[in-house]
Amino acid sequence: MTPKVSAVVLSYKDEPWLERGVHALLASRGVDIDVVLVDNGCTDGAVERLRGTPGLTIVGEGENLGFSPGCNFGASFTTGDYLVMANGDLVVEPDALARLVEVVDDPTVGIAGGSIRLGDDLTTLNSAGNDIHFLGFSWVGGFGEPAATHAIEKDVAGAMAALVMLRREVWEMLDGYEPHYFAFHEDADMSWRCWQQGLRVHYVPDAIGCHRYEFGRVTNKMYLVERNRLIFLLTCWDSRTLWLLAPLIAASEVAMALIGLRSGWFKEKVHGWGWLFSHRRWLRERRHAVQSARTVGDKELARLMSDRLDAKNFPIPESLRFLDAAAAGYWKFVRQFLR
Repeated sequence: MTPKVSAVVLSYKDEPWLERGVHALLASRGVDIDVVLVDNGCTDGAVERLRGTPGLTIVGEGENLGFSPGCNFGASFTTGDYLVMANGDLVVEPDALARLVEVVDDPTVGIAGGSIRLGDDLTTLNSAGNDIHFLGFSWVGGFGEPAATHAIEKDVAGAMAALVMLRREVWEMLDGYEPHYFAFHEDADMSWRCWQQGLRVHYVPDAIGCHRYEFGRVTNKMYLVERNRLIFLLTCWDSRTLWLLAPLIAASEVAMALIGLRSGWFKEKVHGWGWLFSHRRWLRERRHAVQSARTVGDKELARLMSDRLDAKNFPIPESLRFLDAAAAGYWKFVRQFLR
């Protein structure tokens, strides 16, 4: 029986690859595919040009719901046994979805992530799964590296939201993306909650998608990136781990504020602190929900976390690299006390 797959695609602002991406999904081999396209504020007419395409349902009224709420909204219109979240600037290879189905059919796998390539260059990686640092930083793994160096399936800390697949029951168990993230870090959060509930996150190197990668499409990105990192940090670690990490969390906040001051986004950092304070009740409730649902402890999951910041994504001055090394040493020491 051909697996029934529903793909959710968001369109936002100018989407030069949207039509190509939707048609590539609908042409996928080995699956019975339908696509739900969320008009999240597309401005270049691509959504209208796609209207009437067989197998495509267009929802939304052109309002930017955000990435995570938009994906959840689109998923509510799906009927497939398997759900795919695919970016509007991503084009899948013909067999990508069938390969993801094969992997996610393993009952121990909760999320299968594709091999994301940079632009039309099939030889260069955008992401081979996302890395997550124990202080909540997250980045695309393998960025700019030859795809051939990441050609083996593997478990990863996080799957990049540009191309992920879940069985419908897993999506419902995880309750989709946390909408308060709006954009950025929602994939790290859902991946980590998947691990916490006893299911693996798996990278599939031959499930290929070409991605027109633009990190800076959102104008307030540093506000969202830093605020969301703290949401993740404060809700996903258990209380003992948070207490053990408290000195490093405080130090990292001072460091990020200073970097923001030098780089021009200090106000965004302060805005993020203000949001967290004003939503402290929600944070407590969210933390309770995440911790109550988990079945796997931090001690077991700590092995998945990176202990060093990636130099390509976090260019630390040579004079400060000792701080990264010191933090890694502290993490190695406190891991023995996790539960």
